[in-house]
Amino acid sequence: MPTPPTIEDIRAAAERLKPYCLRTPLLESPHLNAIAGARVLIKPEPLQRTGSFKFRGAFNTISQLGPEAKTGGVVAYSSGNHAQGVAAAAQILGLPAVIVMPEDAPAIKIANTKSYGAEVITYHRLNDDRAALSNKICEERGATLIRPYDDPRIIAGQGTLGLEVAEQTKADGIQLDYVVAPAGGGGLISGTALALRSELPQTRVYSAEPEGFDDTARSLESGTHQENDMESRSICDALLAPTPGDLTFSMNKELLEGGLVVSDDEAKEAMRQAFLRLKLVVEPGGAVALAAVLSGKLDCQGKTVCVVCSGGNVDPQMFAEILLS
Repeated sequence: MPTPPTIEDIRAAAERLKPYCLRTPLLESPHLNAIAGARVLIKPEPLQRTGSFKFRGAFNTISQLGPEAKTGGVVAYSSGNHAQGVAAAAQILGLPAVIVMPEDAPAIKIANTKSYGAEVITYHRLNDDRAALSNKICEERGATLIRPYDDPRIIAGQGTLGLEVAEQTKADGIQLDYVVAPAGGGGLISGTALALRSELPQTRVYSAEPEGFDDTARSLESGTHQENDMESRSICDALLAPTPGDLTFSMNKELLEGGLVVSDDEAKEAMRQAFLRLKLVVEPGGAVALAAVLSGKLDCQGKTVCVVCSGGNVDPQMFAEILLS
């Protein structure tokens, strides 16, 4: 297993990203504060380049590859957000990219990935092994695999989000009690928690996941890796990893206070509230942390909590149906 990143790795990633990555603001709504009974600060990564936090880790990783990667390019497997982050980073850095995506990924994510110049190869989510397929492509083309989360460079890049939250709240004199962020494979939450442990050690960090794919919450509770039943279903397509990453879980069990779990209906309501109160388009998986706070899964009465809305790449038809339901 690779060595976990350090806070210095996150700071170095922030410097690499500075010319390319948006420093997303902290947003606040009196209405959301009233629902939660707390001060709720939203970190809106749908505003980020490619519409999610994933650009942070992808660019940090690809920018550190050696000259041999220029020829073979990069390969990634993803349901969409990591795909777009890798495709955009490769385009900026002048590398070819092949992205392995599930057939049932949202059409907008497939289209956006292709728009960054990447070649998209699809697979069946239940019947095919995406990692084996990606490794085969790497061997055939001499390409470098960019893992979605279990890589210290990816984690350091995602951790720049936590570094920003610490800097922003300190600058505004805000004492932050909690941070809640979505968890799939665990790259975002582990990197964010690492940054906050260094910069805001009194702030407690929680993961948020959809029901049926709450492997991080169950793994934290048991102390060992837990797997999801891949026959389970959720609209939160960005968070359907089979089990936590080895590196990410080794970090999360030391850094996280616990895991929160929400239903698809609670995620939908969070999407509606983010749009109605903040005019923010959030995809289902990106809304689970907000859902955990608004539904009371985290008792934050009278506290200040930062919620990471991690992405906004939702198909327009699905978004419209959710808003009108």
